[in-house]
Amino acid sequence: MSSRITFCNKNKLLYQSAQRTPQLFTIHCGLSASAGGICLQEIKKQNYLKGAAILAAATVFVKIIGAVYKIPIFNVMGDAGIGSFQVTYNIYTLVLTIATAGVPVALSRMVSTAAATGHMSLVKRYFSMALPAFTIIGLIAMSIMFFFADSLSALMNNSLAAPGIRVLAPAVLFVCIISVYRGYTQGFQNMIPTAASQVVEVVCKAAFGIAAALWLSSRNYGTGIVSAGAITGVTVGLGLCIPLLMRYKKKVDQSLPSVRDTHDLLSRSNVLWRLMKVSIPITLGASFMTIMAVIDTSVVLGRLQSGLGLIEYDASALFGLYTKGLTIYNFPSALVVPISISIMPAIAAAIAKSEGGEAGGIMQSSIKLVNLLALPAAAGIMVLAGPIMIALYNDPQQITISVLTILGAASFFVCFQLITTAILQANGYERLAMISFPVGGAIRIIINYFLVAIPEIGIIGSAVGTVVCFLIISVMNVAFITIKVKQRPKLINVFAKPLICTALMSGAAYSAYALLYRFASGVLGTSRTAISIYLGVSIVFAAAVYGVLIIVTGTVTREDMKLVPRGEKLANILRIK
Repeated sequence: MSSRITFCNKNKLLYQSAQRTPQLFTIHCGLSASAGGICLQEIKKQNYLKGAAILAAATVFVKIIGAVYKIPIFNVMGDAGIGSFQVTYNIYTLVLTIATAGVPVALSRMVSTAAATGHMSLVKRYFSMALPAFTIIGLIAMSIMFFFADSLSALMNNSLAAPGIRVLAPAVLFVCIISVYRGYTQGFQNMIPTAASQVVEVVCKAAFGIAAALWLSSRNYGTGIVSAGAITGVTVGLGLCIPLLMRYKKKVDQSLPSVRDTHDLLSRSNVLWRLMKVSIPITLGASFMTIMAVIDTSVVLGRLQSGLGLIEYDASALFGLYTKGLTIYNFPSALVVPISISIMPAIAAAIAKSEGGEAGGIMQSSIKLVNLLALPAAAGIMVLAGPIMIALYNDPQQITISVLTILGAASFFVCFQLITTAILQANGYERLAMISFPVGGAIRIIINYFLVAIPEIGIIGSAVGTVVCFLIISVMNVAFITIKVKQRPKLINVFAKPLICTALMSGAAYSAYALLYRFASGVLGTSRTAISIYLGVSIVFAAAVYGVLIIVTGTVTREDMKLVPRGEKLANILRIK
């Protein structure tokens, strides 16, 4: 592989330009270069943004496929199986967050700093210490999950989840190993390995999980075993990511410049201490809401049994009804993730240049854009909850429709807290953003504890707790922004027109479905297929109405479209001013 050394402006820069990995050294280190060091301070910003865009696209794909794959699996399993699957999946999400939130960020920071100052031997030492350390942690965690699966499932008040926890045990080890490789490559601003491994993981999770669930169900295995089979896709997908990431790391190592490192290396214990010092706080902050969700699951299942007197199987079945709604309410947030990712560097850059007006404009446009996406999505879920449950799950029960209707409202507040949290973080108030999470999570658990045990409410209380949780987080975030952020967005302006357009769209969606059901049911009937057709036509009609409304009323502007990939071209096509 050919490479070249490029010298720029006032610093002695050593820049590796690798043919196969052109974005390898686009590190924004902000450090001066020493002789023979690597300073990439003046590398073009589009390389960084390209990496962020790749990761954002992969995140959206992963979220969508992750939500979609549950639908066929849930149609195979009974409600009790869905409940136990969600218990196991919550544990997986917690493990995934703990392993992937802090370690990649900490390792990438340490690797990028060492590489930027020419300490290539230190780069290798960071990896050589991180990999065995976190492999040992993974082995310990895997052993605990495998040998104490019955105890863990008992703590979650669902013994049906025990087989799934055992199947998931190797995934914990795989995640720990994967997080080290991802952190290493991210240290060189190479986001492709992370994005590629995420795609492999989610595709294998879907393919193997669905296949295993179908096969076990056809063999008439019990609820717990079918649920465990559905979760095997997670373990298989993660396992296949490791050789892929090893190959990417090898490419990165081959591209490193041959620089003699004369600096004294840190001791192995010092390296490990630095890694833990950075990763643990990040992990605790990122995993808090996931921890609260696991606790909440245990509380809800426990109260269904102790408060309503249900047996474990029936409690799991009721929790399965709630889980069906969760799968759908997660869709809108997948659309907001790339926006929240993209605005942070944009706002931070504007603030750094002392362009407060530009930062305020970006914040205002980002909130409006989230409103334009999340409000109609939430409203659509609420007004079409009944046909959605029939089309996806063939479930016309009023309880599931009620749960989804309430979770539809919650989906908006999930999206809104994502964007407001991103705004706080971009302005340097990440600690304030973390205050709202424990408050909302604690209130959610308290509400669920009392409401779920009321016979007239039951599992619907869990949906209510979810709405209140994210509403409180959103309100607190807005309060922090109002108090701390100088160029704060004008919320009335970003809510007024989107709310009006959403209200008209909701009426169009409800009316279209009602008319189709009334006049077409005599021909097509009221089967699940027919309901799906009515639903699909209603959604397309409502989307068209909404699209026309936001353009005609001037709700969306050209400035707003700049936050969307290829937004300006789309604005030209739609003639948005």
